[in-house]
Amino acid sequence: MTPKYDKIHNRFKFNGLHFSHNELKEVAYSLIKEGVAYEKVTGDFLLDWLNKEDHLYVATSGSTGQPKQIKLMKQAMVNSAIATGNFFGLEPGDKALHCLPSRFIAGKMMFVRALVLGLEIDFVEPSAHPIFDYEKKYDFCALIPLQLKHTINYTQNIKTIIIGGSKVTKPLLQKIKSCESKFYETYGMTETVTHVAIRAIESKTHKAENSFNALENVSFAQDDRGCLVIHAPKLVDHDLVTNDIVKLTSETSFKYVGRYDNVINSGGIKLFPEQIEDKLQPVIDNRFIVASEDDATLGEKLILIVENPRDSAESIANRIKHIKDLTKYEVPKKIYIVDKFSETVNGKIQRNKTIETVLG
Repeated sequence: MTPKYDKIHNRFKFNGLHFSHNELKEVAYSLIKEGVAYEKVTGDFLLDWLNKEDHLYVATSGSTGQPKQIKLMKQAMVNSAIATGNFFGLEPGDKALHCLPSRFIAGKMMFVRALVLGLEIDFVEPSAHPIFDYEKKYDFCALIPLQLKHTINYTQNIKTIIIGGSKVTKPLLQKIKSCESKFYETYGMTETVTHVAIRAIESKTHKAENSFNALENVSFAQDDRGCLVIHAPKLVDHDLVTNDIVKLTSETSFKYVGRYDNVINSGGIKLFPEQIEDKLQPVIDNRFIVASEDDATLGEKLILIVENPRDSAESIANRIKHIKDLTKYEVPKKIYIVDKFSETVNGKIQRNKTIETVLG
């Protein structure tokens, strides 16, 4: 029998303590009244979750467009929590580490998973470098790549780590290979109540998967652009058409190619910035974006925008020339240097806004 959103699992613990429905409300009020900023946001979410409404509103991050409020059904959030629990084999009493902001869906869902699955959740301040008990054993944790970059030497006691919010870079993937934990890259969005597909990353104890694999009750198709269409009736009441170009490997798995709205047509050649960025990562230490600008001959020409690099554009260009698997079409025709990328409130790069700022 599927749990309902108004029930709290009797094994649920928050920072080491059991709470009933009414007791958790009191905790929420206390967080709002006496807590620091991140705790106040958490208190607001808990009150939203514990009220009698069957839905709540969640803000998108704004990384691929203007931030907006999305209406999500609480039962869909419960269904997502159950699907995640089943995928990773989470059991009542398992211990979860939570260090994501409660303002966005990923942070909210960590609490929902604990409430629904009966997890013992420890909540620490969300930051780029979260501080937690490195000696304590945890069964489950969700991180963004920046957090993992700063804490990767302290993850040995976390059994399963899911990574979302932005792409896992190649240097970080290399570091993961020497770790004991099991790591997974996630695919999803606010509209799908966080992740709907998971891809294993290679570590000491785990083999890598090339494709993202669907959670239960989720399947995939493509539209005429080659973009992913998500069928997830327990999460959203209609098929969700994305702008993500994929290669379907089955009805429940796909390989990610890139964003449809990022595709560059340079002299009749279609270029996918995300694929080129993958190839450039080993030779550029700082954050960067591959984009295009108008060109009289090619229509669009490939450009590279680098955030506050330690060396010159000329030095970066020389390193790029030595990348063997980079085709001549994928070599940036111009390199721009900027002091700081435009970001969302949770640190994601605002790609379009950054490009507009550079090109004017």
